[in-house]
Amino acid sequence: KGGTADVVALVSTAEGKASIVAAIAEAAKGKADAVALVRAAAAAVGGKGGGGRPEMAQAGGPDATKSAEALAAIRVALAG
Repeated sequence: KGGTADVVALVSTAEGKASIVAAIAEAAKGKADAVALVRAAAAAVGGKGGGGRPEMAQAGGPDATKSAEALAAIRVALAG
């Protein structure tokens, strides 16, 4: 939907847990939703929910070993 430079997603891990942040550039507003992206990523790391604003959101989960899957879930959500 948005170009690759229009979305930034970060997954950080500490003490076995994952924290996720997604930000959407002005050019991608209406094409991508940061809340939906972090919720998809949170599910991949065993978390529930996540929230923020359509242009920036955060979430987390208890399984840091699944951080690559969290980023993959964001890619899938963007492609869908």
